[in-house]
Amino acid sequence: MKIVLRLMMISMLFGLFAKVSYAQGEAAVPFLLLAPDSRAGGIGESGSGLADNSAAIFWNPAGIAFLTGTEVSITHSNWLPQFNLDLFYDYLTYRQYFEELSGSITGSITYMNFGEFVRTGEADPTPIGTFRSFDAALTVGYATKLSTDWGLGFNFRLIHSRLSDQPTAEEQGSGVATSVSFDIATMWRPEKFVLPLIDEDIGGKFSLGINLSNLGPKIYYIDKAQADPIPTNFRLGFAYKVIDDEFNSLIYTLDFSKLLVHRDSTASDEFYKAIFTAWADESFKNELRDIVTSMGLEYWYGTPGDFLFALRTGFFYEDPSYGNRKFLTFGAGIRYDIYGFDFSYITTSVFKGGENHPLSDTLRFTVLIGWGAVPESTRGLPRGI
Repeated sequence: MKIVLRLMMISMLFGLFAKVSYAQGEAAVPFLLLAPDSRAGGIGESGSGLADNSAAIFWNPAGIAFLTGTEVSITHSNWLPQFNLDLFYDYLTYRQYFEELSGSITGSITYMNFGEFVRTGEADPTPIGTFRSFDAALTVGYATKLSTDWGLGFNFRLIHSRLSDQPTAEEQGSGVATSVSFDIATMWRPEKFVLPLIDEDIGGKFSLGINLSNLGPKIYYIDKAQADPIPTNFRLGFAYKVIDDEFNSLIYTLDFSKLLVHRDSTASDEFYKAIFTAWADESFKNELRDIVTSMGLEYWYGTPGDFLFALRTGFFYEDPSYGNRKFLTFGAGIRYDIYGFDFSYITTSVFKGGENHPLSDTLRFTVLIGWGAVPESTRGLPRGI
C-alpha cells in the first residue's frame, strides 16, 4: 500500500543512521540498534564491556550478573532533531536480584514513535483520518554468575512494528508486523588478572563482554515473500578502570560491533546462517571496515553511597563506505542516595559536512532509582559482588 511504502521509506531514513544503510537497507526494525540510555550515550555509545546498570539489558545482559539490588530507569530522547519531525523514543528498564535464583530477572520496554500521519483515499487527496506509527519491543531476561569471574545473560524479546493500521483500497497487508528475538551474552570480570610482561594485576579493574543480540526470524508486513531480517548484531567490548581511589574514578571503554545480516538482490539468509555468512560475504579488508568502533571516558567524583558526580565523553566511528557516522559525545550524571540522573549530547559539527547532520544535537535524558546494591558498584566495574 502507498501509505505503508511511505512509512517504510521514513523507517529506512531512520535506519540510515542506525547502522543498516549499507546494501540498500539490510535489516528491518532498525530501532533495535539504537543506543537507548544516556550513560552509554555519553561515552561514545560504548557499553558492552562496562554493562553495570540496568541498561546492560541492551549492551550486555551478562554484566547484570555481577550486580545486586534493584534498579529502575527511564530514558527519553527526541530522535533526528535536525529533521524537525515528531520522532522520539522512550526506554524503560528494570532489574532485580533474587538470591534464591542465584541471579537477576531483567526487563525493558523500548518505544519508537514515528509521529502522526494523515490518511487519504486511493485517488482523492482529501484527508479521511489520522493514525500513529511506531515500533516497540518488550524484553525479559535472566543473568547469573557461572563463577566468580564469569557472567552469563539471556534475553527474550517480543517485537511489534506498526507502520499503518489498515490497508488502503484493495491493497494487501495492514502495515503491522510482529516477531520475536533473543540475545545471549557473556562477561569476564576477573578478580585477579596479571598482565604479562609488565607483571601488573588489573583484577577488579578490567572487564570484557560479548553480546550476540537480535537472533530471530525475519519480519514481514505484507507477506512472507517480502520478509526482511531483523538486525542481528555482534558486540565485543572492553572496560578498564584507569583511576580508582577514595574520591576519584576514571573508566575507559572500547566497543566493536558488526551487523550480522547477509543478503543479496534477491534473498537474505536466516539469522542462524547469517551469523556465520555475514563475516565472509566480502573481502577480509572490507569485513574489517564494516566494524563500528566506539570508545569513551567516564570520570566519577565523590564517595560511593553518598553523592557522586560524573563527566563523560566519547567518540563514535563508522567507515565512510558503511554508513559514515562520525560523532563526538558528551554527558554528565549525578547519584545521590538511591536516585540518579544522566544526560548525553551528540555533536557532528566538528567533522566536515557534519553541521547539518540529522544526528547532531541529539539529547538523551535518563532518570533512575536503584536500591539494595553494594555502594561501591555505583562507580563502575563492581568486583564480583
